[in-house]
Amino acid sequence: MFDFLDGYDVLGAFWMTVKLTALSAVGSLIWGTLLAAMRVSPVPLLRGVGTAYVNIVRNIPLTVIILFCSAGLADVFGVTLGTEDFKLQGFRLAVLGLVAYTAAFVCEALRSGMNTVPLGQAEAARALGLSFTQTLTLIVLPQAFRSVIGPLANVLIALTKNTTVAAAIGVAEAAYLMKTMIENEAQTLLIGAVFAFGFVVLTLPTGLILGWLSKRLAVKR
Repeated sequence: MFDFLDGYDVLGAFWMTVKLTALSAVGSLIWGTLLAAMRVSPVPLLRGVGTAYVNIVRNIPLTVIILFCSAGLADVFGVTLGTEDFKLQGFRLAVLGLVAYTAAFVCEALRSGMNTVPLGQAEAARALGLSFTQTLTLIVLPQAFRSVIGPLANVLIALTKNTTVAAAIGVAEAAYLMKTMIENEAQTLLIGAVFAFGFVVLTLPTGLILGWLSKRLAVKR
């Protein structure tokens, strides 16, 4: 029944999806946290840059961003990201595009978490002589992260599914292989079912684990 899978590296394609997701998730969390810090910064210029970035990037389709990273950065501006290998370059450009896009949603999730921290705590920190950076890193962000584990889980699940857009620039992840198999084989429904099941296996445990973690680490008010 599943003879059509012979000759195709399905596990390798999903492993590429996992690598795209993992690296993009780490990058998005770092860049999204910096954007959130900029959006609540007392410096007007930083607030303006953070706000403009989030509002612009969230309203650009991910496909456009990924294609810009490939056709714009690589082809027009010659950005190689430290490699001349075409496949590795495509992978790194896909990660860059995914980070740039997903970080905007991470930022908004974190900013909503920051809004749940009582204002009095930040005022007390300033009264004790703590700087904005110290207040943010020692008091606000730890509580914000604990309160937005659930929303961040949704962002991570969306990111996992969004990795399929990397197929547009030739990254050999799951969606790229699925397209190739559909073109070569006659088992369209079975191929779709196999890859749908693969994404369920990737995303369902993530949602369940992070959902449990969200309840376990919820900030008691």
